[in-house]
Amino acid sequence: MNSTPSLLNRILLTVLGLMLLAAGILLVLLATVPPVGAWWHSWSPGIWDGINQAFNATRFPGRTESWLWIVVALVLLLLIGLMVAWIAQQGKGRSNLLAAEYDPGDVPGDVRIGGGVAEQALKHALAGRPDLAGSMVATYDVKGSPALKVRLLPRQGVAPHLLAAEIAGLLAALEAVVGKETPVLIHIGAGARTRFGRAERVR
Repeated sequence: MNSTPSLLNRILLTVLGLMLLAAGILLVLLATVPPVGAWWHSWSPGIWDGINQAFNATRFPGRTESWLWIVVALVLLLLIGLMVAWIAQQGKGRSNLLAAEYDPGDVPGDVRIGGGVAEQALKHALAGRPDLAGSMVATYDVKGSPALKVRLLPRQGVAPHLLAAEIAGLLAALEAVVGKETPVLIHIGAGARTRFGRAERVR
């Protein structure tokens, strides 16, 4: 329901993970395999000399500084800007507004109900249920309109359709209190917490 770039996140995490894995394997090989250490000592000085020559060949006239440092600084600034933009995209779409209505009564004005009202009310209603291993309620802004996402982790042996019907009843009661219908996505998932537990049946 949000615009978090999940595919881009997975690609970046995969690339970063592979880079860290390669660096770790290289460090282990350098410390444990003598031929790899000898190869590194024979290979790295040439690269270092090439870098030094590049900086020496790009010095400002009459100065010892190289203009390549300016390029490095610009690249780092660009990288920082991309990281800030990437961070800003995470979780985008979340909202803290559930309903907004203009009241033309004795004191005209806007009436706004925060998303925390619905989130806390539903979390309180779902807390302590023996048939749930976990739950999450969040408010999102979908095409300019508020919507709720209810994520449930039922325990083993719990019928999903019965659980969905009960949650629909809670949502109907919430809409009656708020006085406005809100689109709701009910996500019933599974995970380790659901596989290693079972529902407690009340007699």
